[in-house]
Amino acid sequence: MTARIDTVVFDIGNVLIRWDAHAAYEERLGDRAAVQAFFDRIDFPALNLRGDAGESFAALAAGCADPQDGALLAAYLALYDRTIREPIEGSWALLERLRARGHAIHAITNWSAETWPVGLACHPRLGTAFGTVIVSGQERMLKPDPAIFALLCARAGVSAGQCLFIDDSAKNVAGARAAGMAAHHFTGPEALEADLIERGLL
Repeated sequence: MTARIDTVVFDIGNVLIRWDAHAAYEERLGDRAAVQAFFDRIDFPALNLRGDAGESFAALAAGCADPQDGALLAAYLALYDRTIREPIEGSWALLERLRARGHAIHAITNWSAETWPVGLACHPRLGTAFGTVIVSGQERMLKPDPAIFALLCARAGVSAGQCLFIDDSAKNVAGARAAGMAAHHFTGPEALEADLIERGLL
């Protein structure tokens, strides 16, 4: 018998909070093109993912071949609040409607343990919105590792089959489905709302 979905698990970055890493450095480097050139030199996406997996930005910066690039990367923590200024209010509204319908609300986020406190300070709702929050940097495991979905289920006391997972990454959506969850590839609040209604959750 298929479990009834009664639990919604949100990703956070670019689902509930818009994340724009370029915004950390635009003032310092002058424009987005210069920031992109810096990101390309150091392979910022790969380093950021290592941060999300639990490595410190100081250690990542120390590994940069160019000391100037290393100093820029080391400054990321101090500049991080610039990258997460905008909540995606349409998604928050859907979260609150889901809660009002009695659905349990949890989160799994690929987020550095070092920058997570900045997120909580900038967006206090993150500290109260979820029954269970799995932060990859604190756990030293990343989506789409099946273990991170299993950890959420264990801590929240739910089965994978009870959960709808929402993420802007197709790879993470596939990982959630492989772990037994229903999943929605987030492209915007309007499409999410339509899917939630179709599933009978709203």
